[in-house]
Amino acid sequence: MVKQEYNYQYEEQRVFFMIDSKSFYASVESVEFGLNPLQSILVVMSEQANTNGGLVLAASPMAKKKLGASNVMRQRDLPNDKDLIITHPRMNLYIQENIRINTIYREYTVENGVLPYSIDESLLDMTDTWAFFGDSPEVVSRQIQERVRQETGIYLTVGIGDSPVLAKIALDIEAKHASNLTGIWHYDDVPKKLWPMTRLNDIWSIGKRTAVKLNNLGIHSMYDLAHQDPYVFRSKMGIVGEQLYALSWGIDRSNLTDVVLPKSQSYSNSQVLPRDYHRREEIEIVIHEMADQVASRIRSHKKQASLVSLFIGYSYAESAKQGSRGFRKQRRIDPTNDTHTLMAIMTDLFAQNWHGEVIRHIGIDYSGLVDDVGIQLNLFSPPEQQIKTIKIDQVVDQLRQRFGTTAIVRAMSKVDGGTAISRATLVGGHNGGNSYD
Repeated sequence: MVKQEYNYQYEEQRVFFMIDSKSFYASVESVEFGLNPLQSILVVMSEQANTNGGLVLAASPMAKKKLGASNVMRQRDLPNDKDLIITHPRMNLYIQENIRINTIYREYTVENGVLPYSIDESLLDMTDTWAFFGDSPEVVSRQIQERVRQETGIYLTVGIGDSPVLAKIALDIEAKHASNLTGIWHYDDVPKKLWPMTRLNDIWSIGKRTAVKLNNLGIHSMYDLAHQDPYVFRSKMGIVGEQLYALSWGIDRSNLTDVVLPKSQSYSNSQVLPRDYHRREEIEIVIHEMADQVASRIRSHKKQASLVSLFIGYSYAESAKQGSRGFRKQRRIDPTNDTHTLMAIMTDLFAQNWHGEVIRHIGIDYSGLVDDVGIQLNLFSPPEQQIKTIKIDQVVDQLRQRFGTTAIVRAMSKVDGGTAISRATLVGGHNGGNSYD
């Protein structure tokens, strides 16, 4: 019998539900087809226009079990099956269903008691309200599961815990494999349920690199982690060590109503190109489009950027050839939000570091933000021209805000290589439409 050293009497006894919409994208599509999400053989496939076919973004439980389908599997690798349904993503529909489900959750808890963790997971603080709906938290979770199933057709998996992290671990480790799709972890369960685990990266927030680092420190189980000297461990791992030590005891004092202010802010945009890009002219068109889009965003927030970053990702074959995924370069600049200035800077960053590699991924980031409190004129350019350029940017921003991003586009977006027009209808990088073409 493992001796438990931590005294949980100092921890507030709370009740949290971490709820996952099972195979969410695939489940929504299954319901649209009039099928049971747990019985359908269906995958949601990206619409990448390339010789390798799209990627599996989501697969129904039966597609995973029967066909071995998994996320990021290529279409060419899917086995032929007459019952397999292949659909394309409809992000607006998924967002709509996510809002619908979270609206149901909010009927069971206090204001601000629901924290959407992702498009398919939400954390509910049920501490003060579960007793109004049933004899136990498990009974209430079953009510929520049944109601969402009846109203949306979606199956829910629920982790119940005394802390947010215990609810999350209960969801990942137990509920997703339980016949009733529910897992319950209390503080008293930590020694017998959490500590025996030796696959450390199976635990939420412990990635593969962290698991290797822990193994190198002689930590091979959650028991080992829980029985480190917390002060010595923090000296080795920093603040992450303190967080991991708390995790090993299931301690998480997060308050869902706390407002978290970021220490620094940036605005960025990235995209996987629809095909391999070889020509400099085409690549620069996309960089210009993205520089324009993000410049518009920082202007809308009354900011200027003093640090820019460009990421260029190589194609799969090029990455293997170069032994590198690409490059990321930064540059300090005089604060600006002028579109043409930022276009020129990003193009120069690209030109200095690109040597003809085949490109498939581009990302830009503007940070080091300062308040846009007025016009700072460049002494080396005519002031009239600078003021005219600023006014043009402002008019373009106003038209796009009122009529949409494609209401006014630059001529470059109409030539080969431009992606701004086709991407305007995407949500989260995928098709946002509610119907198939």
